[in-house]
Amino acid sequence: MEIRVLQYFLTIAREESISKAAEVLHITQPTLSRQMKELEDEFQKQLFIRGNRKITLTKDGILLKQYAQEIINLTQKAERELSKEQDDLSGDIYIGGGESASMRLVMRVIASMQKIYPQVHFHIFSGNAQDVADKLDSGLLDFGIFFDPVNLSQYDYFTLPGKETMGVLMKKDDPLAKYEAITPQLLKDKPIILSDQNIVKNELAGWIGGNERKLNIKVTYNLINNSALLVEEGGGYALTFENIIHLDEKSTLCFRPLLPRLEDGIHIAWKKYHVFSKQAETFLELLKKEVNHV
Repeated sequence: MEIRVLQYFLTIAREESISKAAEVLHITQPTLSRQMKELEDEFQKQLFIRGNRKITLTKDGILLKQYAQEIINLTQKAERELSKEQDDLSGDIYIGGGESASMRLVMRVIASMQKIYPQVHFHIFSGNAQDVADKLDSGLLDFGIFFDPVNLSQYDYFTLPGKETMGVLMKKDDPLAKYEAITPQLLKDKPIILSDQNIVKNELAGWIGGNERKLNIKVTYNLINNSALLVEEGGGYALTFENIIHLDEKSTLCFRPLLPRLEDGIHIAWKKYHVFSKQAETFLELLKKEVNHV
């Protein structure tokens, strides 16, 4: 399986047509069709559904598209790193993490590094812990930022200062808004909007003294912003970290912490035995210095 053929495959998936893809790639249609037939023969899988007007991917084709894109991204990343001058601090840094006010420290270091090294470019991926771990493991991220509870035994990491407070996002005029903190009993039978991460559900299970099924979970999310809109529309109570959603006097929403309190630490991690690019190593050094000054 050649990188060139994977690029052909991705072009067909994007254009939804072999003839259009052949025009984009500047090769003949029969040549492209033959390459795709050989690719299907190699995997012994049908990758395309060839319709009258367009080509769509089979289930196996969709899976290959995901891996092919990751392979192409890694190849391009390697080419950029290897083509740089040895003493040239430039290139890309890939960081993934969930939404949190604690990310401000990381953003501060990124902003500082951009001023010092303008040829360094950052790529920030937002996702839940599993999304970040998958990309970190596959080499698509240099660093992943994780919140407790999390198992980081397979990574090298250090802990960032501060903790995130878990609580309930609700409408200001909701009856529960009169309470300074929210107990498990107050949430009984209430429609709950919760992160779809199992590890978060386990943490909530410990908080309520049982399992998450004691909560009336109506909606799950991987990032909170759209769920905040659902709360505004009266769709439930969202369990999330404090200060992710900006709240002020004009906001229709408010935040109340849980009682007993749930506070989660934050960590930045990277693959063990990972050989950093020069720019990634510099970023980590600057971040550690910033942490020591906090």
